[in-house]
Order: sequence, then C-alpha cells, then structure tokens
Amino acid sequence: MANKKAIHAYFAGMVQGVGFRFTAREIAQRYNLGGWVRNCSDGRVELVACGDESKIEGFLNELYGTFQRHITDQIVEPYGLSADCKGFQIRF
Repeated sequence: MANKKAIHAYFAGMVQGVGFRFTAREIAQRYNLGGWVRNCSDGRVELVACGDESKIEGFLNELYGTFQRHITDQIVEPYGLSADCKGFQIRF
C-alpha cells in the first residue's frame, strides 16, 4: 500500500510572474496529487501537496528542475492530511 503524506512548502526567488503556479498545478495533476498553490504578498509562492510519498518527491523534483534558475530558497515541511487534499487548485 502506498504511503500517503502531505507537505507544506514555500519557494523564494523570482517565482512570481513566471508561470510557477500554473506549472505546479499541471505537474501536480499529472502526479495525481491534491492540494493548492498561491502567491504570497512577500514575493514567495506557498503550496500544499498531498498524495503518495513517492509522487510528492517526483513532483517536487520536477517542479524544482523546471524552476531551478528562479528558486533561491525552499522550505518543505510535513503537513497534516486534510480536506485540502481533494484536487489541486490555484488559490488567489
């Protein structure tokens, strides 16, 4: 049986205005993950991703690989499984 988990992450750098949220949603949907992504007022992007542990790792690796030139810092922490885990959406 797959190991379900959730993460809460912040990405800093030039991550707004470069398609980060839309790309994160596209990648998350391909990995069949739930959660959400949004811009923060301080210039960072915040996201929550829920699903199989291996899929979350793949998602984060692909997201970082796509935006590695833009990301200067990232924080990834465990997050409690919740209703946020149904579908993956962009929050405004």
